[in-house]
Amino acid sequence: MSTVAPRDPAAARGISRRTQSDIYRAGIAGTRPRVPVDPDALETAARRALSAEAFAYVAGGAGAERTVAANRAAFARWQVWPRPLRDVAERDLSVEFLGVRRPTPLLLAPLGVMELAHRDADAAVARAAASSGVPYTLSTQASVPMEEVRDAAPDGARMFQLYWSASDELNASLLRRAEASGCEAIVITLDTHLLGWRTRDLDLAYLPFTRGLGIAQYTSDPVFQQLVRERAGAARGPAEAVRLTPKTVAAGISIARKGGPLTGASLRENLRSPLPRAAVETFLDVFSTPALTWEMLARAREWTSLPIILKGIVHPDDASRALDAGVDGVWISNHGGRQLDQSVPTLAVLPEIADRVAGRVPIVFDSGVRGGADAFIALALGATMAALGRPYAYGLAVAGEQGVAEVIRNVVAELDITLGLSGHTAIADVDRAALREA
Repeated sequence: MSTVAPRDPAAARGISRRTQSDIYRAGIAGTRPRVPVDPDALETAARRALSAEAFAYVAGGAGAERTVAANRAAFARWQVWPRPLRDVAERDLSVEFLGVRRPTPLLLAPLGVMELAHRDADAAVARAAASSGVPYTLSTQASVPMEEVRDAAPDGARMFQLYWSASDELNASLLRRAEASGCEAIVITLDTHLLGWRTRDLDLAYLPFTRGLGIAQYTSDPVFQQLVRERAGAARGPAEAVRLTPKTVAAGISIARKGGPLTGASLRENLRSPLPRAAVETFLDVFSTPALTWEMLARAREWTSLPIILKGIVHPDDASRALDAGVDGVWISNHGGRQLDQSVPTLAVLPEIADRVAGRVPIVFDSGVRGGADAFIALALGATMAALGRPYAYGLAVAGEQGVAEVIRNVVAELDITLGLSGHTAIADVDRAALREA
C-alpha cells in the first residue's frame, strides 16, 4: 500500500498555466525569470557565471563528448503525437515511486562538487527540491555532509547515491548515515569504478577533489577520519617537494579550509597539519574500486535495510541480472556522457530495458533530459521517473536556490503542457502510443 508524499499531487495540476501566467504578469513590470527558460540559453548563462574550471567540470563529457551528443540526438528519433479534441482541463502528473505517491515523475540526479556552482551547494539544491516536491539524490561527492542537507530541508524526499569505495567499512558507514539521515533509498552507481577520460578537465589539469572540494561526505565520516589518521601517522620522511606558484598556494589553502571537519582547528592550524592533505590522498586511494562485481553488491543488503537502486544500467542483460539480484529499482544512465566516449545513448535502450523489467521494479532514466518534452518521451518509452542533472546545476550557478527551483518549475510546466497537448490527462496513461518514431 502506497503512502502520499507530503506535497499533495494535486498541486502539480495546472502548473503550466500558473507558471506562464506568473511569468507574463511579472513581465508587465519589467521582471524576467531569474534563469533563462531555453536550455541552451541556460547553459550559456551558467558558462558566464562559472569559472572555466567549474564549467568544464559540470558541462564536460568523456573523450570527444560523442556520448553527450548521442544522448541528445536519441531524443530526435521520437516525436510526440498530438491528439486534440479531448478534455484535458484536469491533468495529473503524479506517479508512484518506492511506495509513495509523488507529485511529479521528476527527480534530481546526484551531482557532485556543487560548491563549484554556488557556495550553498547541496543545501540550496535540497531546499529547492523540497519546495518543489521533487526527490533529491544526494551525491557521495557532495560539498555538504548529508546530515547538514537533512537539516537544511527536513521535509524533503531524499535518496543517497553511493560510489562503491575500496573500503567496505567506509561503504557501510556511509549507508548507515544515509539511513539515519532519513534517506528513502540507496542508489549505487556502477559506472564510475574507473574515472572517465574527461578531456576538458585534463586540458585544464583540474580535478576538484585534489583541492579538497567535493569530499564532505568523507571528511565528516568517522571511518574515513580514522583512515586519514592512520595514513598521516604512517607517513615518514620529508614531504614531497611541490613547486610553489599562486595556484599551488590557493590549492593548499583550499585543502586546509576543507580540513576543518577532520581537525576541528582553524585555517592557520590546518595549514600546518598533515591531516587535510592526508584526507585528499586517502580519498584518491579509496574513492572507487575497479574490482566491483555483481557478487560484491550483495554486501549492500548487509549494510542497510533501505531499498537499493542500481544506477548505470545500459545493457538489457544487466537489467535482467539486476532483477535476478533482487534490487528495488533500475536506473538507466551513462553518467550524462561523462564516463565512456561513444557509449550507447540511454534513450536508445530504454524501450528494450523497459520490456525486460516489465513493471517489476521502477525505472529511473537520465542522460540527455533537458526539458519537459524530453521527460515525456522517456516516460512514454517506459521510465517511471525522469532524472534531471546538468540543468539544475546551471540554475544553481546562475541564481542559487531560486535558480534550481525555477529550472524544476520550468521542466514540470513543460511536461504538463506536453501531457495536455498530446491528449492525455494523467502520466499513468502515457505509453508508446503517444509517440511516433521519426
